Amino acid sequence: MEWNLRVKKELSFSCLEIQGGFLGEDYFLCVQGGDSPHIGCTVQAVPRPSLTGDGSKGATSSVLNLTGHKDEAICRMLAEEFCKRLGVVVVCTGGFHVDGITGEQIKEVMKAAEELCASAPLFYATDSHRGVCCRRGYAAKGDM
Repeated sequence: MEWNLRVKKELSFSCLEIQGGFLGEDYFLCVQGGDSPHIGCTVQAVPRPSLTGDGSKGATSSVLNLTGHKDEAICRMLAEEFCKRLGVVVVCTGGFHVDGITGEQIKEVMKAAEELCASAPLFYATDSHRGVCCRRGYAAKGDM
């Protein structure tokens, strides 16, 4: 697997990194940050038509969460958004940990994750057997 997405955002107290790449036709995301990056959660999102019936795209997610870890919020948001955008199965795993993190800092981490997700280029597989990305080695302007 080749990482085709590498973005990093400096926070007021730490940084958040997201990497991604195709595994065949599927997409894998790894999120890490804080004082001790870890695997606190894994989310698998599967594309489907939205349950609203308006023709938009949706995703159904399965979550594996380590007891006491709160990383699901970041991993689920990233997995579901990339799944809807790409129309493929997406797995997001990782974790962000800072001892004594405050509510405001948690909001800052989530806002940064949302901004990185929104600014990430839309990749697609051009070769369904090899998962070749349309733009290999992309790093967002000002990142990494």
